[in-house]
Formats: sequence, structure tokens, C-alpha cells
Amino acid sequence: MTPKDSVRIKLLPSGRVLELARGTALHDVLFAEGVEFPCGGRGRCRGCRVRLLDGTLPVSAEEARRLTPAELAAGWRLACQARADGDLTLDLAQWETTILTDESPLPFKPQEGLGVAVDLGTTTLAAQLLDLQTGQVLAVRTALNRQARFGADIMSRVEFAVLGGGQAELTATIRAQVGQLVAELLDGARAAQGGLRHVVLVGNTVMHHLFCGLSLEPLARVPFDSPHAGLQVFQPPQLGWSLPGSVTVRFLPCLGSFVGSDLLAGVLSTGLHRSEPLTALVDLGTNGEIVLGNRGKILCASAAAGPAFEGARISVGMRAATGAVAAVTVRDGTLQSHVLGGGPARGVCGSGLVDAVAGALELGWLDARGRLVGRDSLPLAPTVQLTRADIRELQLAKGAIAAGLRLLLDEWGATPSDLERLYLAGAFGNYISIPSARRIGLLELPSERVEPVGNTALRGAKLVLLELAQTGGEYPDLLRKVRHVSLNEHPRFQETFVDCLSFPQA
Repeated sequence: MTPKDSVRIKLLPSGRVLELARGTALHDVLFAEGVEFPCGGRGRCRGCRVRLLDGTLPVSAEEARRLTPAELAAGWRLACQARADGDLTLDLAQWETTILTDESPLPFKPQEGLGVAVDLGTTTLAAQLLDLQTGQVLAVRTALNRQARFGADIMSRVEFAVLGGGQAELTATIRAQVGQLVAELLDGARAAQGGLRHVVLVGNTVMHHLFCGLSLEPLARVPFDSPHAGLQVFQPPQLGWSLPGSVTVRFLPCLGSFVGSDLLAGVLSTGLHRSEPLTALVDLGTNGEIVLGNRGKILCASAAAGPAFEGARISVGMRAATGAVAAVTVRDGTLQSHVLGGGPARGVCGSGLVDAVAGALELGWLDARGRLVGRDSLPLAPTVQLTRADIRELQLAKGAIAAGLRLLLDEWGATPSDLERLYLAGAFGNYISIPSARRIGLLELPSERVEPVGNTALRGAKLVLLELAQTGGEYPDLLRKVRHVSLNEHPRFQETFVDCLSFPQA
């Protein structure tokens, strides 16, 4: 490119400089730098905000609708709406993040070779290389799921795949990215590629189908059941991977409908299927997955919680990254915010959102129906305030999860008091304040019975790797115990959901 045809974009705080063709859409280059596009770059949300520090980015009509005059004056722009027509300096500090992995020791029987466990999440990927002889983790790699440039939540990707004809592109994208992670793990550990024997993947049902190249059509319409939810086995050439030796790639089976193999891995990790007392496992996310059971039987369901727990569809929402209000406490009659990284607040992530609403309820700034009392917003920082619409998004999300758990207990013939233990899986479950979750009515049992358990999906995938000699990755006895409960068809779901929308009295 000649100087006239190219532009330079400096990214802070990393200091990276990108040289691009003039007119390049920022959407096409900033996803690789960590910027998310929750609506798939369609200009329907504010999720891809970046801050212009130097240079010129004209304000589009969509930006004028989505951003306030003060935000525009401060340099905030929507990355999906902008093109690099000149040299720019952009602040991407809000997109620095940490991805939850797992380092806990696991029981195993020695076997030859190396194995890779992969937690294929909607937003993030986490992979670990194991020595199957010693059980030792040799290397770890994490990344943002590159499919997210087509939409942050799973239903956006289903829409893109089914209505937009994009399934082949989504499948090729994720297969290539996981293959790259596997290669990086082997290179980073200086491990002989010929020693790799097994790759085990887990993920939600949509990720399972996209990676495996299975049609998403059944998941796009009622009753949302797919006939292809079982164990899928591949050889590397089928995935476009070049690996020497004999390697088998397994994507573990889903439990049912939108309850994926990430929850199967969670069951294995927590030992729920061997428990005598009644136990529950909940993965809080865009698609809340719930498992309830013991050694005798297991019920599972998915609740369309929406992306509020991940900061999406919140006017000032963001991922749990630098600049996010991640915790809020009540002090001296007001809300005090803790910001990740210690700098100025840029937005609020899911844990901060739950804390803020719980605190507002304690202060009497919100009533049980979620209406603001004597104010128009909840101030968390000079530039970060929650609106009534934000509170409503949280109500919808927590109402779906709470209703799902109530109905599974009802199907069992039990009440919350019969539940011995509730495990919270995943990054959000790891960081959420349990008292705040109880205060807003997300959880309806005492705090001492609730236990955050981290990345059970990755831990369970490692367990499968270490047990392959005995199981082959198949768990027929466990799967026979599982019954999927379709909440969208449940006769009492709507009334239970409406009842769960309200906040509990103090």
C-alpha cells in the first residue's frame, strides 16, 4: 500500500499500531483486539463502544441515536459504524479481560500421550494441554470466540446461521480457531505433536452444533429439540486440522435442547450424578442452564435469561474488564462502586449490576416492582447511571432463572428447603455476590447452601480426558437418568415467571 492508500491506528493501552487500507471498517479489525459486537455489528446496541483520542470519526445517524451528546463529545463511537479514513488513536482499555480457567487437581489413571480439553463458550474459549501420564497441565490458552463478531449471544448466531445463511462461515471460523489453539498449546509447551492422542470439547448446544457442522434449523423453531445432540467424533483432517499421529477429537453430548455438554461436564465435575441429597447446578449466562438431581435421576432445563448478566442490553453495560463497576456496596446512605483496574468507571458488568440493584432496594430507591422511587436513575459513577430500562433487563434475566429453578423443583416434588447444595458455574457465578443475588430474588435459598465452583465445564472436560480409557467419552448410564423439561411448553411457566419478576420485600 502507498502512504495515500493506508492509515495507521494506534491502540491504547497496548500501544499496538495497525496499518490498514484507507476506508477499512473498524468492525473488521477490532474484534481481534478484544472489542465485542453484541448485535453482530448491526448498530442495534451500544456494546462496541470505543473512545477516539486522536483523529476524526464523523458521527453517524445511528451513533447520534445510541450515544448521548456528552458521550459523543468525550470521543465515544460505535466501532461497528466507523471506517478508518485517516490516522486514529483509540482507547480500548475497557476491553481488557481475564478468562476463567481451572487449575484444580483431578483423580486419574495414567495413560499414554497428551490430551487437550476445550471449553468452547459463546464469548470465550479456554483450552488446556494435559500430560495423560501424570495428569499435569502443561499449557493453557484462552481467547475470545471469533464468532462473536456475528453476534454476542447464541440466538443472534442462530439467526445469522439460519436466516442469514452464515452457518458454514460460523463453523469454519470456530474450527479454525480451536485448531489454532491446539497448535499453540503444543508449541508453547514444546510438546511433540505426535504425542497428542485426544481432544475433548464441551460447550452449549449451539456451539456443539456449529463446531460439528450440524444444522441449527431444529434449534430455531419450537420445540427446539435437535436429533443431533449426541457425542460427535472426528479425525483432524475432517476439521481442517493438520496434526501428525493418531488423534481423536470428541465433542461431548448435550443433555437436551439448549442444555449443552458444558452442563454434562459440570455434572461430572461436581459429582451431582453421584450425590445422595438433592443438588442443583446453575450456569448463569445468556442462556441460563439448570440441572437438578441426585444419583437417582436428573432434571435439566434452559431459561432464556437474556444477556443482562454479561452486561449486554444495559445502557452502560460492558464485560467484566478494566473500567467496569464490578461491585457496589451501600455506605452512608449511598451506593459506593468498586471499579476493575482502579481507574475511572466506564460502565457496569453483571456482578456490579446485581449489587447495584440489591443496594438500591436496601436504600428504598427501588420498590418491589422495580420502579425507581424519588429519582430518575441509579448513579454508580459520574458517567455511569442505571436507568429503569436497565433494571427491567435484570428483572427479566433473574426472573427466567428463578422461575426455571422453581419449576424443576416442582417437577421433582421438592421446595428450595429440600435443596442441599446449589452450585454456581462459570465466570459470572464465580464473581457474583451471593447476598446480592438473594436480595434481588435470583436465588431463593440460604447463602451457606450456595457454592461458586468456577469453570466446571473445563474441569469436566479434563476429567473426561483422564477417564477416556474407561469411558471412551460416553456416559450412557448418566444420560439415561436425565430428563429435559421444556420450560417454554410448561403450563405454569408464564405465571411463575411473572411472579419471579418482582423483587423480594426486605
